Amino acid sequence: MTEDETDLIDVAPGAPHNNIMSEVVSYVVGLGLALLLTGISFWVASTSVLWGPGIATGLVVLAIAQMGVHLVFFLHITSGPDNTNNVLALAFGVLIVFLVMIGTIWIMSHMNANMGVSPELMNLQMQH
Repeated sequence: MTEDETDLIDVAPGAPHNNIMSEVVSYVVGLGLALLLTGISFWVASTSVLWGPGIATGLVVLAIAQMGVHLVFFLHITSGPDNTNNVLALAFGVLIVFLVMIGTIWIMSHMNANMGVSPELMNLQMQH
């Protein structure tokens, strides 16, 4: 292999690239993986290969893998020391999203329990 050919494959995903061809190869690999994971997700959802209740778990696993591909190949999030701010910003964003999701689920579940008609009121209505 020549030195130019090694430069194309000797760069970690998400790391800065030496030349434009290396960057294009990285984006094409990321696109291929994203399309593959999307296709597998549609296939899993439309066939009966997985056990019925396991389909949701399989789709969650594929979604997490899809997020990983996007973070590494397209957003260039790596574990290098120069990416600390990016990783912290991503972690803060994930924290906020989970807080909003958990808060919404908590509010909706308690609203359902607290908005119903009380048994005492039902008994009063039944007596009249």
